[in-house]
Amino acid sequence: MKLRLAALAFLMLSGVADARDPVTVRDIRVEGIQRVEAGTVFSYLPIRVGDLLDDERSDQAIKALFDTGFFKDVRLELEGDVLVVIVEERPSIASVDIEGVKEFPADALKSSLQELGLGISRTFDRALLDKAEQELKRQYNARGKYAATVTTTVTPLERNRVGLRFTVVEGESAKIRQIRILGAKAFKESDLVDALTLRTPDWLSWYTKNDQYSKQKLQADLETLRSYYLNRGYLEFNVEGTQVSLTPDRKAIYITISVNEGEPYKVKDLKLAGEFLVPEDELRKLVKVAPGETYSREKLNASTKAISDRLSNDGYAFANVNASPEIDKESRTAAFTLFIDPGRRVYVRRIVVNGNTKTRDEVVRREFRQMEGGWYSAKQIDASKRRIDRTNYFSEVGVETPAVPGTSDQIDVNVKVKEKSTGAITLGGGFSSDGFLLSSSVSQANVLGSGNSIGIAANTGRINTVYSLSFTNPYSTVDGVSRGFDLYKRRSDLALLSFGPRYNTDSIGGGVRFGVPINDTDTINVGLAAESTQIEVFNCDDPTSTSRSFRSACEYVARQGDNNAGVISSAGWARNRLDSIILPKSGTRQRATLEVGVPGLDLKYYKFTYDHLYYTPLVGDFTLKLNGEIGYAGGYGGSELPFFKNFYAGGITSVRGYRTSNIGPKDGTGTFARPTGGNQRLVASAEVLYPIPGLGKERNARISTFVDVGLIRNSLENSTDDGARLSTGIGLYFVSPFGPIQLAISKPVNPGPNDVTQTFQFTMGQNF
Repeated sequence: MKLRLAALAFLMLSGVADARDPVTVRDIRVEGIQRVEAGTVFSYLPIRVGDLLDDERSDQAIKALFDTGFFKDVRLELEGDVLVVIVEERPSIASVDIEGVKEFPADALKSSLQELGLGISRTFDRALLDKAEQELKRQYNARGKYAATVTTTVTPLERNRVGLRFTVVEGESAKIRQIRILGAKAFKESDLVDALTLRTPDWLSWYTKNDQYSKQKLQADLETLRSYYLNRGYLEFNVEGTQVSLTPDRKAIYITISVNEGEPYKVKDLKLAGEFLVPEDELRKLVKVAPGETYSREKLNASTKAISDRLSNDGYAFANVNASPEIDKESRTAAFTLFIDPGRRVYVRRIVVNGNTKTRDEVVRREFRQMEGGWYSAKQIDASKRRIDRTNYFSEVGVETPAVPGTSDQIDVNVKVKEKSTGAITLGGGFSSDGFLLSSSVSQANVLGSGNSIGIAANTGRINTVYSLSFTNPYSTVDGVSRGFDLYKRRSDLALLSFGPRYNTDSIGGGVRFGVPINDTDTINVGLAAESTQIEVFNCDDPTSTSRSFRSACEYVARQGDNNAGVISSAGWARNRLDSIILPKSGTRQRATLEVGVPGLDLKYYKFTYDHLYYTPLVGDFTLKLNGEIGYAGGYGGSELPFFKNFYAGGITSVRGYRTSNIGPKDGTGTFARPTGGNQRLVASAEVLYPIPGLGKERNARISTFVDVGLIRNSLENSTDDGARLSTGIGLYFVSPFGPIQLAISKPVNPGPNDVTQTFQFTMGQNF
C-alpha cells in the first residue's frame, strides 16, 4: 500500500505530463541523504538518464530503494524532466546495552546481535529488533527459564541515531516436578523413570541440570525408554504421546509419557544370508542371539555390528548387515535373517585431527594404530581411539570415517577431540583426634601441548617432609619408549618427638627411568637412581631409651655409618586393560617392580612389589572392584635392609580408617606409639561400586561399600606385630567441576591399642 501511495504522489506532483504518458528523464537528483552516499542510491536505482519513466518503472524504483533497508521513506517527484529522489534514512545504532543477563556472557550476546545486524553503526531495523527479542526469549526457554522477560528500549539520539537497550529479568529456572509414564504394566514406573536423563531435582542438580526440561533431552529419553522395552522382548512397544505442562507461575513442569507396551516376543530362528568373505562358522560365533531366548534389540544390534566390524577389520569399511524379521503374532515369536553385504574393500587416504588447539598434532597421531595408505581396519581405529582417550588429555574423543567424494574405495579418518585441563593441584588429608594431616602436589600432564608431564609434590608435616620433582616424555623415541627423570628430598625429624625414637633422616636422590612398550597394554620399565641418606642419631649411649627403632638406628649407624649412598636399579612390568582411567567398570591393571641396590656401595638391598586391580560388572549398574598388593624386602651380601626403606600401610590409598602409615610394628604405646614399618606388606580390598541414589546413571560419581585389610610385618628382627588390620565403610568417588574427589567414612574393625584411627579421610584435586 505504501509503495502505491508513493507512486500516486509522484503522478499527482509531476504537473508536466499526464499520468499515462511516459516522461524521458534528463537528470536525476537525490535529496535527504545524510550518511548514505548518492552513488549508493544511484547504484540501486533501476532508472538511468535517458530512460522513459512510467507507472511501472516508478513502482520498481521505489521498491528497489526500500529493499536496501537504508530508508524508512522514499518519494519520487518530477521537476520538468528532472527526477527528484527524496529519501528519509533509517537511524543508525549508536549503542547496544544489555542489562540483567547472568545466564549467558554479555559479550557473546553482543556478538550474536552484531551478526544479526544490530551492531554499532549498523542501520536500525525494527523488524530485526523484534526478531532478536524473540530469539533471546527462545534461548532462555531452552535453559528452562520460562519466566524470563526481555524488554527492549529504543532511545532517539541526535544526528538521526538511536540507542538500544535490552533489559532482561531472568527469573528462576522452571524445575521438573513430576514425570509420569502411563500405560506401564510390565515394569515399575519408578524403574522406568530412573532410566531417563530428565529427572526431578536432587542434590546434584545444580551441576547436572537434569531437572531442567529441554525438547532434545526428552526426545533422547523417549529413545531410551523405547530401548528399555525392546531390549526386554517388547517388539511392538510404542510411545503413544507426550505432554509437557507448565504451571501458571512458569516455575514447575510436569511431563507425562503415554506408552503401549504390547507383548514380549521370543526368538524363533536366526539365519545368515548374503556374501560370506570369512567362514560362516566364524561369523556365527559373533551372533549373540540364540533361538528360544527373549528378543533383545541390543543383542541383535550387537550381532550385526560384530559381523560388520569383523569384515571391516579386513578393509570392508562399508560392510552392511541388515536384520530382516518374520513376526508371528499368534505365537509371539520372531525369526531373523541377517543379510550380509560386504561392499568394496577400501583404504585410508588421510587422517585429520581437529579440536586440538593446544595439543600438538603429533601427540594425537602417535597414538594411532591405523596407518594412512593402509587398508581400513575398525579394530585398529578403535584401538587408536582408546589410546588417545587413555592419554587423559581430552574430555571427548570422536572418530568419523567419511567416504572420499568421487571414489568408492577410499575413506578419510577425522578425529575430533575436546581438550581438557591437564594440570592439577591436589590436596589430601585426614581428621582424627590426633589432628589434621595435609599433603599437596602440583602437576601438568601435557606441558605446552607436547604430551610431556611434569610434577611437583610437597607433603609437609611437623615430622615428615617430602619434596619431589618429576618429568616424563612418553615418546622419547618414535617407537613409544618413554623417558623420565626424578629428583626428591625427604626428611624425617623424629627427634622433635618427646617420645619414641631420637633420630633424623635426610635423603636426597635422583634418577632416570625408561618405559618400553611391548604391546598396547604391556610395558617393561627400567630405571637407575642415585640416593644419599644422612642419619643423625642422638644419645645412643643413653641406657634409659627403650625405643626399638631408636636402638635399631643406632646399631645401623654403628655398622653402616651415618651417611649411606647407593645406586638403585629397578625393573618392572605393567599391564593396563582398564576401560577407563578415572572411573573404570571393567578390566584389569597389574604392576610388578623389583628394586635393587647396586653392589659395591652402602645400600645393598632388594625390594619387590606386586599389585593387581580387577573390575567386573555385577547385576545392573553395580561393579565389583578387587585389589591386592604384596611386598617383600631384605638385604643381601651381609648387609641389612635399611630401616628407612621399610614398607608401611594405612590411609585412604591402602587401608581406610587408619592414619597414613600407621599399621604394623610400632615404638611406644598408646597415642605416643610411632610406626616403624616392616619388610613384608600385604594389602587387599573388596569394593562394590554403584551409582549414587537419586542420580540414576550419572557417570561422574559413584559410591562404594568396601572392606580393607592390611598387614605389615618385620621378619628381619625379633619384633612382634598385632596382625592384620581390617576396616569397612562407605566411599565416594566424584569427578567434580573442581577436580576428582575421593571421600571415605570408615569403621576400623579390629584396631589395636596403639593404632591411630581416622573416621573421615579425603583427597581432592583442582584442575587448571
